[in-house]
Amino acid sequence: MDSAQRAFLDRLLETATPSGFETPGQRAWVEYVSEFADSVETDAYGNAVAVVEGGDPTVALTGHGDEIGFMVRDIDDDGSVRMSRIGGSDRTVTKGQHVQIHSADGPVPGVVGQTAIHLRDNNEDTIEDIAEQHVDIGVEDAEAAEALVERGDPITFDQAVSELENGRIAARGLDNRIGIWAAAEGLRHVADVGADATVCAVSTVQEEVGLKGARMVGFDLSPDVAVVADVTHATDEPGAPAKRQTGVELGGGPVVAWGSTNHPAVVDAVREVAAADGIGIQLEGSGSRTSTDADAFYTARGGIPSLSLSVPNRYMHTPVELLDLGDLEATAELLGAFAERAHEFEYTVGC
Repeated sequence: MDSAQRAFLDRLLETATPSGFETPGQRAWVEYVSEFADSVETDAYGNAVAVVEGGDPTVALTGHGDEIGFMVRDIDDDGSVRMSRIGGSDRTVTKGQHVQIHSADGPVPGVVGQTAIHLRDNNEDTIEDIAEQHVDIGVEDAEAAEALVERGDPITFDQAVSELENGRIAARGLDNRIGIWAAAEGLRHVADVGADATVCAVSTVQEEVGLKGARMVGFDLSPDVAVVADVTHATDEPGAPAKRQTGVELGGGPVVAWGSTNHPAVVDAVREVAAADGIGIQLEGSGSRTSTDADAFYTARGGIPSLSLSVPNRYMHTPVELLDLGDLEATAELLGAFAERAHEFEYTVGC
């Protein structure tokens, strides 16, 4: 990963993009891909599509640009801010965290309150629902709070990117700004080397609240094949329950899902490209759904052959999501290589 690619990744990860409030991140993505795409368009809700023109087929390399978060639900008389969820936020990791409330006038810092251990009874170590937790922004009453924030303002953890050992990073919202990074880099590869296919990189919105952006783009763009870059659980961490383990490991390469959503011809094509280019991959069974935008793309219009291609991720939906940069780079490499050769394959089940 060169310095420009890393700067782009850091910019995406440091920009707050909770579902429904993705515009700053989408702008950063559009600015980057505009340097090498033939065209870039956005729709009414902020889904962004960058295109490198070619012939048939039309290939979509996609990710979602939104992250989970919170929202100001109400303000108490004492100035405490009450929250509601945006997406699948985890109540077990919120208390005692630094947050930012993204107001119209800029970010307002705060902390999610946690009563000191000295003041809690032994039988009070339950974790309240997010709706019962509060953000302290340092004010004394509701009037002072309402001068700074208002109901509906989004909230995210105030979390920097941490460099760990062995080429690994931790940050909030790796799910799934890393997917739109990989889609952009896959498109950049095609722009550099050329391809017979028309290749679109896509950054969707509102995946975390029901795959909403992908439903819009899948209908409107109607590509011939879609490969969705997202994250999947790396179950090689000590806390993973045995019954949930999948064999997916950090550092093992991108994860190709198969079953249900994942079109067998696309699975075969991506595996063939990976083998030809010496890109190590992992396999994951997906018997019912992928829980990614692929589930929306494959049922759009008359059905779009789709695949979920994932980066292994530890501690998903926490402020300390963790991945191996080698897995991320390999995912982008595989997306680009597949798009370059996409015209060679037939996307049918052979019935």
